[in-house]
Parts: sequence; C-alpha cells; structure tokens
Amino acid sequence: MRSLFLLVVILGALVGALVGAGFLIPREHIASSSIALKQPPDTVWEVVRHLGEVSAWWDNVSESAIVPDDAEGREVWQYSMQDGSTMLLVVDRAEAPRRLVTRIEAPPNAAFGGSWIYEIASDGAGSRLTVTEEGWIANPIFRVLAKTVFGYHRTLDSYLVALGRRLGEIATPVHEL
Repeated sequence: MRSLFLLVVILGALVGALVGAGFLIPREHIASSSIALKQPPDTVWEVVRHLGEVSAWWDNVSESAIVPDDAEGREVWQYSMQDGSTMLLVVDRAEAPRRLVTRIEAPPNAAFGGSWIYEIASDGAGSRLTVTEEGWIANPIFRVLAKTVFGYHRTLDSYLVALGRRLGEIATPVHEL
C-alpha cells in the first residue's frame, strides 16, 4: 500500500512539474521552415493554393472540402485529419503567386490554433517557399511536449516534404525561426 501511495505522489509531482513548466512556456509561438524548389513560383503557387487537393499528396490530411455556405462570405475549407479530428481553415489572404495566409477557425475551447503564412519567392531558376506558423497552444502540458518532444516545426516540415514530393522533388526543410 505504501508503494502505491508513493507512486501516486511521484506521478502527481511529475504532472505538477509538467504543468508548471508549461506555464513558463509562452502560449504563442512562431516557427518557420523553407525549401528550395526547381519549380517556378507560378507552379508552386498552383499546388499550394489548391487547398482542396492537399489530401491527395499530404498524409496528414485525409479529406478536404470547401464549406459552401460560410455566412461571412469567406473561403473556408474543412480538413479531416488522419488522427480523426477536423478543422476549419479560413483563407485570410491570397496574393498570387507569392503569398497565402490561412488561419484555423478555432472554437473558444480549442487545444491549438493559429495561422500559416506561405511566401513564395524566385530563387535563381526555381523558387523558395517559406511557411511561417504563428500559432498558440492552450494546454500547458501540450506546450511542454510541443517545445521539447515534437518541436514546433514538425507539421511544417511534414507539409514541405510532401509538397516537394508532389512536385517531383526531394525537399529538405531549413528552419528559419
């Protein structure tokens, strides 16, 4: 019985330490990754901008569909993720062929949210795509895990590698921030 009590105390202390550490990590974060591509900016834009086709080449998204009746007249996409969750993605800005800004339409009790800023620039004969995440994580334990275990760049890098594959290239993400 004493061993069980000790185990509960140790686990409680560990959870308390994680929560405390999570409150020391800012809720908001910025992460940025980029890739060099042989494709010109117009070609990269065509793939990045077609949000309805992302499920065909990025494993994180199993299905994407436009929300046809957004009351505010915005372009909104519903993404079904591989983990079974869904999210609404709002297009805040689209400036072909150089800049796209999307934002997760997060409910008040959401675990995370934020925006992705896609910037495409000419780079010699090809282009450079930089994706910057301006995100937030509500749960302090998830903040610790994101910062120390998974990293803020994990999803960005997964997207960029998949995009490179879609364009017939091997993409190696470089972390900017």
